Order: sequence, then C-alpha cells, then structure tokens
Amino acid sequence: MTAPLLEIAGLTKAYPGVVANDTVSFAIRPGEVHALLGENGAGKSTLVKMIYGLVRPDAGSMTLEGAPFTPAEPRAARAAGVAMVFQHFSLFEALNVAENVALGMEDPPRPRDLAQQIREVSETYGLPLDPDRLVGDLSAGERQRVEIIRCLLQDPKLLIMDEPTSVLTPQEVEILFHTLRKLSAEGTAILYISHKLEEIRALCDAATILRLGKVVAECTPREVSAAHMAELMVGKSLAAPARAATPPGAVLLKVTGLSLEPATPFGTPLRHIGMELRAGEILGIGGVAGNGQDELLAALSGEARTTPGTIALEGAQIGALGPNERRRLGLLCAPEERLGHAAAPDMSLTENALLTARLRQGLDRHGFLNWNGAQAYAEQVIAKFDVRTPGAHVAARALSGGNLQKFVIGREIMQAPRVLVVNQPTWGVDASAAADIRQALLDLAQNGAAVICISQDLDELLEISDRFCALNEGRLSAPRPARGLSMEEIGLMLGGAHDMHEADGEVPHVPA
Repeated sequence: MTAPLLEIAGLTKAYPGVVANDTVSFAIRPGEVHALLGENGAGKSTLVKMIYGLVRPDAGSMTLEGAPFTPAEPRAARAAGVAMVFQHFSLFEALNVAENVALGMEDPPRPRDLAQQIREVSETYGLPLDPDRLVGDLSAGERQRVEIIRCLLQDPKLLIMDEPTSVLTPQEVEILFHTLRKLSAEGTAILYISHKLEEIRALCDAATILRLGKVVAECTPREVSAAHMAELMVGKSLAAPARAATPPGAVLLKVTGLSLEPATPFGTPLRHIGMELRAGEILGIGGVAGNGQDELLAALSGEARTTPGTIALEGAQIGALGPNERRRLGLLCAPEERLGHAAAPDMSLTENALLTARLRQGLDRHGFLNWNGAQAYAEQVIAKFDVRTPGAHVAARALSGGNLQKFVIGREIMQAPRVLVVNQPTWGVDASAAADIRQALLDLAQNGAAVICISQDLDELLEISDRFCALNEGRLSAPRPARGLSMEEIGLMLGGAHDMHEADGEVPHVPA
C-alpha cells in the first residue's frame, strides 16, 4: 500500500445549533478515486470546504504528503496541489473560455500561450475545448470542461469534484469518467461527491460514508450494491416510489403553438410547443441542460407572458396572467435554481413560505400579513419533508442545497396545486430525500393533480412518469408512454431525432 496523499484526523466543525463534522477521519491515496457519500446535511460540503481552505476546522488535523496541511484560503490549497470543481459553475457567460480560465489562475500566461495550453490539455484528456468560444454559447457539459481544464492546468495532486454529473448527458458522463480514469492512472487522487450510487460503483475505488457529521462506514463500492450504500447513508432501508394505476382524468392544462423568445442572449427560444396534461398523470420532459427548460417553466409559471390562446388551465385562457394569478387558479411551479429563484437567500424559511403560499394558504387579510400562520406553514413543510434545519427562522442560504430543495418542493406540494410544474426536483439531494420527493409527486398525481416533471435525470423520469417528451433546441417531441422506453430511444429523442409536431403545436394525447 502506498502512503496516503491526504490524511484527515479528527476534523470537527460546529455551527450554531449543528455539528457539521464530528471527529471525521479518513485517508486518500495517490491515484485513488475516493467517494465521499452521505445524505443531505451529513457534512460533505463542510468537509471539502475545509480541505479546500474555505472553512477553518475547530479541531483535528490534516496532512498532505506527510506534511501538516492547514490552508487558510483556496489560494493556499491550490498552491499545495488541491483543486476543486464545484457543483455550481463559477463562469462568466460574456467571456470566452480562455478568459474564464485565466480568471482562475494566480499568474496566467500570455493569452496566446494560455490558449495553446488549453488546446493541448483538453485534447490530452479527451475534453476538447475551443479557447475562443464564448462560455454563454457552451452546453452544460462543455462548461464543466472549462472548470476541469482550469483545474488541470494547475497540475493538481488532489482533485475534488462535487456532483460532477448532475447536468451531463449519459454520453458526457462517459467522457468525464474516461478523463478521471486517465488522471487516476497518472497518480492524481480524486475525491468524488455524488448521489448517483451506480456511478460510484462504476468509478470509485473506495468510499467513506458520513451520517450526521460522523463517519459511519467505509466500503469498496464495486463490492457492494447501490441499495446497501444508500442504507448505510440513511440508516434504514429505502422503498421504491410507487402508486396505484389509475386512468388519466380530464385535461387540466393545454398548451398550443407556444413560441417564446429568450429573456437573455444566451437563452433558448421556444418553438411551437404543444402538450396536453390530464388529471392524475405525470408528464416527464427530458433534455440536456440549455435546451429551453428554464424558458418553458417561465412560460408556464407566468414569469414570461405568452401569446393569447396558447395556454389554457381547465379551459380558461391564462397566457396573459402573471404568476400570482396563476397560483390562485392552481398552477404552481418550482424552478431549477433554488437559491435566488425559488427562494430568497437572505430571507427566513418563514418569509420564503409566505412568498409563494400567501394566496393559497390565506396568509394575509385586509392587507396585513399573518406571520404566525406563515411560520406554522413553514414548520409543517419542514416536518413533513424532513428539512434538516434548526427552525423556520433560519435564512434560506444557511441550508444545504438538498435541504433547501426539499423545502422548496414541499412548500409547493403542500399548497394542493391543480397543476404542478417542477424543474430538476431532486437535483443535488440524497437517495432518501429523492425517493421522498418522487413519492410526494406520485401521491399528488394519485390525488387528482397533474404534474410536469422537467429533469435531466432519465432514471427519475422513467420511474415516475406516465408519458415522456424530449426538449431539444426549444422544441418538444410528441409524447411517448414512459413504460418500455429504452435508453437508446430516449437518447435519439434528446438529440432531436423525433417528430416534433411543429406545424401548429398540437400534440395528440397518447394513453400511458
């Protein structure tokens, strides 16, 4: 056995009301792909932030190549050979690839030399990039390449990756894994965080599992099942989401010939979208990031107004109505970006509950807000959806990504919508929370509501959807029954090889 590259001993970090990491110890060896697993709030993010110099530990120690390692800031961590690719990209869309890479370097070379280095490194690792392309024109997978290349130009000894496949197609995941295996073979250690346990089994050599801030287990992923790892993470067996089979009811939402220009230069125009959504059904919409998902949700939610006659809710035309009016009628939406779009970062959970539930929960009267009612509603959401937080007074930004996601989805579901549109409902949440959210969506449909689930997680869509459509370059395919669809068929649909019914936006209903 080779000596550890990074050794962590007794790391502890506490915040008011919660111990994020409790005497955590483990080691990573050169060339090892090491998974860090745990449910939301288990302490993964805090731990990697300490390794990367973003957070100071309260107790414990780290050694890197046998020497004490105490990075006071990310610059010190990078100088020592530690690089990190974050779940949320930190790129400027109006700058090109080379300019974005240069911004992440302490002493970037001349632009011409840097462009050449980007070409060489990207080709070497199978991640081709044009240094002159605007980031705003890149797909989500290509943007991730920019982040990775920026790290590789630092020649890291340890590369930390946080949920790296959450916005990638299956083909892009294979490219990424090829790159990571090549880095591993060259001696680079990789600390890999993901909730996709089958990916962990395929890629990782070892795994450390956290629960409530403590190390509860270690394992070799390829020697155990994904279900076993999930049980270690949450401390219980997980049941697969399910609902009784019922025939779809009346049409609740009808979209006809919907076209919409994007709000930003880097958005995707919608072209002749048509769909019918019936009571009791879930329509899954798949697509690679950047193909019009945000624009579709904005059109349905009322954030973007549409041409009269394009959107009807239970027979009433609502294209000219704004979000509050649509909410009053029963059309609710939960966008992908939870911090800043779905929730106001510096507002408390009580205030965030009030923002969207005021009308349907009756949280105001004669112009006065019912703060006690808003707090009670927020506490109901927290309890029902197991949101890990000290209380409803906590600011949204203080929650982990997965816990905030549970709050956002729960806040909408508990308002008993007639139609619910969700974009990436389980993005960044652990296996247990994802199962709970999917079951909540199934229960909502079981009780007569209609659900549109927009997601890049194909397994999720096939698990809960009655019908499946693909969104490609702002165009929506004809619906297909989800049951029996193969990944090959879905891949062709995502790539645009399908009938788009563009002539008038009418999409016939296909029974599930």
